[in-house]
Amino acid sequence: MSDTSVSKTNRVLQILLLALKGESISACNLADRFHVSTRSLSRDISDVQNFISENQEILGYAQLEYSYQSNRYVMDAEHLFTNRELLAITKVLLASRAFQKDEMLEIIEKLKKNTTPADKAKLEKLVKKEMLHYNAINIDCENLLENIWIITDAIESKKCITISYYKMNREYVKRKIMPVSIMFSEYYFYLIAYRCEKEFSNPIYYRIDRINQIECNYDKFKLSSAQNVDEGLLRNKSQFMWPGPSRRILFEFTGPSVQAILDRIPTARIVEKKKGKYLMEAEVYGNGIKMFLLSQGAWVKVLEPDEFAQEMKAEIEKMKNLYS
Repeated sequence: MSDTSVSKTNRVLQILLLALKGESISACNLADRFHVSTRSLSRDISDVQNFISENQEILGYAQLEYSYQSNRYVMDAEHLFTNRELLAITKVLLASRAFQKDEMLEIIEKLKKNTTPADKAKLEKLVKKEMLHYNAINIDCENLLENIWIITDAIESKKCITISYYKMNREYVKRKIMPVSIMFSEYYFYLIAYRCEKEFSNPIYYRIDRINQIECNYDKFKLSSAQNVDEGLLRNKSQFMWPGPSRRILFEFTGPSVQAILDRIPTARIVEKKKGKYLMEAEVYGNGIKMFLLSQGAWVKVLEPDEFAQEMKAEIEKMKNLYS
């Protein structure tokens, strides 16, 4: 292979790398940099365009197009985030507060590599202030991402794990469990699992950030059809990831934004509307719904089932006694 052909190969590869990084490409500037004529450089760019076109299955939809506005070649690719998409994703990540500051910075830096240099600079400015005041949740584990990955692997391979865990009251316990699913809600990642002991038949929610140690076992487990978790359905029916009974509830809502209720309880529907009062029903799972409805104050009145209405009354009475 001649020196010229090697030089051309290097040029083509560098042009391709620049394009994949989302950088704009000036034929004149690159011709000067590589000490070749603009005609040679144009042929290199043409080779890159042909390569991209012939490898759509690998690269996804992508084209290296000439912009008459900037007089440069720019990659139009599905795999690059726009600044709008990246800003939205970053805002959601920051609002979650789920990751420690160094982890969050690392994730955002990696995301920024998947956008154009111009968008990258804009995003840098927008995120800088938020990162300055970013406060992550307090965690008991050494590495949250590592915990999530180990548990995910155990779920996929259907292997039992033994966890050392801080309960809500800070009691430190050890549990052998069958991991079933991971969900995220209200700042925290949750592991939904079953205890290996037969006397425990209901799923239990564990906050993954409270899992201090994980021991992987070789014991394989098999779930019954009743034990399988439908994450989408559970997310719609469960509030605040609190376990409890599954039930249909009927309640009145008189607050200013019924849409906020419909958004917070995806299974809710309006049965009747009368003079600013909404009669609503919902299929819910767990006791978190009680916490949410109580947070709505006098805007909510539970009607059915009666035992749930009595639970609400008892809780309100306890709250009232705190101020007596």
